Amino acid sequence: MPLAREAVELLVQAARAWYFEGNQHGLRDREWMALRFLNRANRFSRTPSALAGFIGATRATASQIVKTLESKSFLVRKPSHEDKRSVVLHVTAQGEKCLNQHDPINHVLNAVTALGTDECLRLRDSLREILNHLDAAHQRLDASICRDCMFLAERSPGVGPAAAKGRATAEFMCRLYRAPVSLEETELLCTSFERTRDRPKIEEHLDRARVASQG
Repeated sequence: MPLAREAVELLVQAARAWYFEGNQHGLRDREWMALRFLNRANRFSRTPSALAGFIGATRATASQIVKTLESKSFLVRKPSHEDKRSVVLHVTAQGEKCLNQHDPINHVLNAVTALGTDECLRLRDSLREILNHLDAAHQRLDASICRDCMFLAERSPGVGPAAAKGRATAEFMCRLYRAPVSLEETELLCTSFERTRDRPKIEEHLDRARVASQG
C-alpha cells in the first residue's frame, strides 16, 4: 500500500501541469482540456455533448468553453455530414499552433518521451489498467483510441499496386455508427468507445501499416 500511495501521490503532483488556477496563455485549464480533446477526437466525438461528457461539465458550461475558443479563432463549427441538424467542432490551424507551442502538458509529454519507447508502452498500459478499474468501479466509460474498440471492424483487405508495395490500403467500419473509418482515424479518441481484447487481425494489420508508413 505505501508504494501504491506513493505512485498515486506522484500522479497527483504531475496533474498540476494541467489543473491550475487562473489561465495560461489566455486559456483556463478546462479550455485547454477541451481544445486538446477536440484536436484528438474523431468526427463522431467532436460534438458539444461529447465534449461536455469528456471534460465532466454541463452542456451550458461546454457551450461557453466552445464560444471562448471560437472567439480566439481556435475552433470553428461545421454542419455534420452524417446529421445536418448537428454540428461538428473543428480545431483550426491557429488552434493547432497554440497547442503545439503552449499546451501546458507539453512539458509532461517531453518528459514521458524521454523515458524511451519501452517505458512509454509500460506506462501507457499501466495507466490504461488503472482507468479500466476506475471505470468499472464507477460504472462509466472514458474516451479511448478507436483501434481498441469493439465496434471497429475491417471492411476490406488492401488490393492493387499500393498493397503490393506494403502501403496501408485497408478500410475499416464503425459498426456503431455504420460509417467507414480510415486508418488515420483509428488512432483518434472516441467517446462511444467500448473495449475489446479480441481483434487480432485488425491489430496485426494496423501494426503492419504503421511499419510500412515508417519505411
